[in-house]
Amino acid sequence: MSANPLQLIVGLGNPGPEYQDTRHNAGFWFVDRVARLAGSAFRPESRFHGEVAKVRLDGRDLWLLKPATYMNASGRAAAALAHFYKLLPEQLLVVHDELDLSPGSAKLKKGGGAAGHNGLKDLIAALGSPEFWRLRIGIGHPGQRGEVVDYVLHRPSRSEQEAIEGSLTRALDVLPLLVAGNVSAAMTNLHANPKKDSVVDKG
Repeated sequence: MSANPLQLIVGLGNPGPEYQDTRHNAGFWFVDRVARLAGSAFRPESRFHGEVAKVRLDGRDLWLLKPATYMNASGRAAAALAHFYKLLPEQLLVVHDELDLSPGSAKLKKGGGAAGHNGLKDLIAALGSPEFWRLRIGIGHPGQRGEVVDYVLHRPSRSEQEAIEGSLTRALDVLPLLVAGNVSAAMTNLHANPKKDSVVDKG
């Protein structure tokens, strides 16, 4: 990541108060935290089909984006901003909910498929490449495939929410290292406490 430093963090989710606290909005939760930490605020930006904030972390400028296109059309917003600023896919970090990880887990990887995640699927198509970074925030799985849609569009339980908040905090702690391109240091940081079940890999 050091050769092409991170320039944009895209949080995936659905706009509107009815979706604000649902599991599918874990990506929005993360970028909201980044903006608050940096003392910045999101503003609507029609040309990028979403809400945008610009932050400065550890001397580096970074764009934050919350698409207003709904999850399944997330790529439209991300590609609009990326193309406008001539960003490469590897300069993007996409933050999204992950059914295959338990609440409290978070994994970072670069590239790979969509694994059934419609937001990722649309991003890959719009960017023309899967080679962007992904921060996968575990939300757990309902157990039955037919229950997934209802599950992601509902709020997590109190204990699940607390676990997810913990994973967001740990991810936020290593963000300066990721922005600097120091993935190995981010991994060391996340693994320093054996109780932390987040992991970083290059997938």
